[in-house]
Amino acid sequence: MNMREKLDISAYLVIGPENTKGRSVAAIITDAIEAGFTCIQIRSKVASARELIQLTKEAADAIKTAGKSDDVALLVNDRLDVILAARHMGVKVDGIHVGQSDIPYDVCRKHLGEDAIVGVSARTEALLEYIQTVDVQPIDYFGVGPLRETATKPDCGQLQDGSVITRSLSDIAEVASVSPIPVVLGGGVKLDDLPALAKTGVHGFFVVSAVTEAKDPKQAATELVDMWQRNTERED
Repeated sequence: MNMREKLDISAYLVIGPENTKGRSVAAIITDAIEAGFTCIQIRSKVASARELIQLTKEAADAIKTAGKSDDVALLVNDRLDVILAARHMGVKVDGIHVGQSDIPYDVCRKHLGEDAIVGVSARTEALLEYIQTVDVQPIDYFGVGPLRETATKPDCGQLQDGSVITRSLSDIAEVASVSPIPVVLGGGVKLDDLPALAKTGVHGFFVVSAVTEAKDPKQAATELVDMWQRNTERED
């Protein structure tokens, strides 16, 4: 079974060097994996292509060292070129996450193959209409947000006029109910949000600073995973 078939987006970490307070990206990824995170996305708007390739290699090595290469998915945000280069170097990268202004997801699917994971940030405007009408055959999950405005991705949910649309719990529940593919919700998500988010029907949560900027990333990651599991197990 390939990673696309067994994708688990229940606890999803997005990380880049600008989010770690100067600490090692690989070390925080290790902490998150040991705590039970199931999906890692490398995302950086400041790192060069070469730096991103190296970060991706370090992330893959951390996942391998933890014995989780067959369980924890490694994705790269936006940069199809970085993924192709890393794969050429023998790095195990499982897929890509793209936004609405990035490379079209069908192009990603064509270049990465049928076994790759392709995640897409759902459109901010006309969200429900988009999710119900887009061709999801090439897509594995939708990323939806933000729950609240967030400094790690200030353009999340931003409209052309600069205003930001945040998502209420009722919005999220409606999206989860109509989406033909899994939904992961993020954008300012904190530990105390998880019990309510678990009731919306989304398949998981994604975080950045809640783990990457925590005083103790492993403890923060563990608390998030435990909280999510406690509030979803009774519904399984």
